[in-house]
Amino acid sequence: MFKNYNYFILSALGLILLTGPPDALVAQKKNSDIEDQSLRIDPPFWWSGMQNPELRLFLYGENIGEYIPSLAENVGIDLLRYYCPGNRNYLLLDLVISPKASPGKYIFTLTKDNYIIDFEYILFEKSSEIPSKRIESDDLIYLIMPDRFANGNTTNDENPGMHQGGVNRNAMFERHGGDIEGVIGKLDYLKNLGVSALWLTPVLENNQPEESYHGYAATDLYKVDPRLGNNELYLELAKECHERRMGLIMDVVLNHWGDKNWMYLDLPSESWIHRQDTFSRTNYRAPTLFDPYASSYDKRLFSEGWFDHHMPDLDQKSNDLAVYLIQSHIWWILYAGIDGLRIDTYAYPDQRFMAEWAGAIRKEFPEIFMFGEIWDHGSTTQSWFTDECGISRDFRSNLPSVTDFQLYYAVLEALNKDFGWTEGIARIYYTLAKDILAKNPHRNVTFLDNHDLSRFYSMVGEDFNRFKIGIGILLTTRGIPCIYYGTEILMKNYADPDGKVREDFPGGWPDDQISKFDSTGRTDAEQNAFTFIQKLTHWRMGNLAIRSGKLIHFVPENGVYVYFRVHEDSSVMVVCNPTKKDRYLDPGKFAECLQNFRRADNILDSSKLDLTLPIPAVSGSIGIYELR
Repeated sequence: MFKNYNYFILSALGLILLTGPPDALVAQKKNSDIEDQSLRIDPPFWWSGMQNPELRLFLYGENIGEYIPSLAENVGIDLLRYYCPGNRNYLLLDLVISPKASPGKYIFTLTKDNYIIDFEYILFEKSSEIPSKRIESDDLIYLIMPDRFANGNTTNDENPGMHQGGVNRNAMFERHGGDIEGVIGKLDYLKNLGVSALWLTPVLENNQPEESYHGYAATDLYKVDPRLGNNELYLELAKECHERRMGLIMDVVLNHWGDKNWMYLDLPSESWIHRQDTFSRTNYRAPTLFDPYASSYDKRLFSEGWFDHHMPDLDQKSNDLAVYLIQSHIWWILYAGIDGLRIDTYAYPDQRFMAEWAGAIRKEFPEIFMFGEIWDHGSTTQSWFTDECGISRDFRSNLPSVTDFQLYYAVLEALNKDFGWTEGIARIYYTLAKDILAKNPHRNVTFLDNHDLSRFYSMVGEDFNRFKIGIGILLTTRGIPCIYYGTEILMKNYADPDGKVREDFPGGWPDDQISKFDSTGRTDAEQNAFTFIQKLTHWRMGNLAIRSGKLIHFVPENGVYVYFRVHEDSSVMVVCNPTKKDRYLDPGKFAECLQNFRRADNILDSSKLDLTLPIPAVSGSIGIYELR
């Protein structure tokens, strides 16, 4: 997919062979009054053959808004208009790139009195191979916080020109030195585990004075954080993933930036930010967006309140900001060959903008995988944000799927609370019944923990049997499962604060005494957990019942929950019994799913099950059976 990037261009410095898109373009200045400063251009380059022919260039330099642009006689690109958005250090150019535009170099000239600036802008040929890996229900997503996973290059640990420019592994909220090279070096480990899609928490520059390790307060939308690597290395990560038939998911944030973001420090326009006379934090109440009784005060506070003092809240009603955000993510998808996007804090930005953003992404890449973080309570709230949901709304969201917090809550209750009419494992039944509200809940991303939540092994009281039940449900019910780094080796702790669940993966650093990446470094319990997950993940790959089979479940009785994944060529039965009593189930109850089968293979221990006899539901266990 990278072949289209290789060609020759003629620059002022001579003939240069580009083996990939350049990191930046620097203007050639003639008698310029922009002293000692390069002209910044976002996006730094673009592509021909796009579905949307419009492109807005954001030029940044001292007093650049006072210049008049022109475009040399080139077939295929028209300069429709230009304007200064308010801050004269910015100049915005609206271009139309026709289908006749050829990949190559285009020359722009900026003029002010007797001052002239020429700059080159490059168009590449759009790849038709995005996504390279379609992410489906039989995939397994693996979530990594790169600063805490593996340090593959110790030379980038010290960056004295940056805030938090060093490494201190003993400090919870400082940087620990994990990087993209470390992730690349562990891809074979992940492939062996059964991972088929990789989700990294944000990798963009996060040059913040505090807690910069997590990545959620970006300071440059077109630059990988140098403590993690660089843009070319991120492209290499995508390439290495694709060679292993693994997808790469980028974590993006549209709600806020870091307060050290270069654009925030010199805003194009004050309209880009929700300004506050005194600091007001969001109320975190997503239902205010559709609550028929919600006050205007609560609605405004939810959408315009800041996440934190150092996270300025963006006002996406600004058209210039909206375009800037949309173009930046299209740029990354094409630059690196991204296969999916996870959208942080999806509910908080202006929802009409979010619909526009998602629509623009899907117009260019109809098959790309996208899911939004909806961390809230209630299936109605969760479903309201999804595309073509069954809830009244005066716009289409264009969002295909979400993080399934409702199923997460249900599984935790199933494993920690006694069975009742709606309690315990019955909570899973009632939660899944509410899928009627969503168009395609099979695309939801399911999970048992993540970088913001207490570790799953801790949440089940470090009970290995309950751990296996939860993992078994995650990997067999509807949805696309995601596991958090370290779950496979029983990493534990509670999110109080969240830094406790973001510990380093043992063995990811050269000076670590023990490596959990190797079976010889794991305890028996850790190896059992690894093997259990590995066995299920490899079994479910390509399994038609898991990939596209419908879900049929039965009302739980006596604390036992039974469901099937049914496909015309493959069927799976799952029996969950978190209680402390053995049960035996009448196969006649499940006749509609068992009528064509007489035997089943137990996926977990290779034993056989006679479906004409009572079906055992062993206490504190899960049974996963492939029907024959």
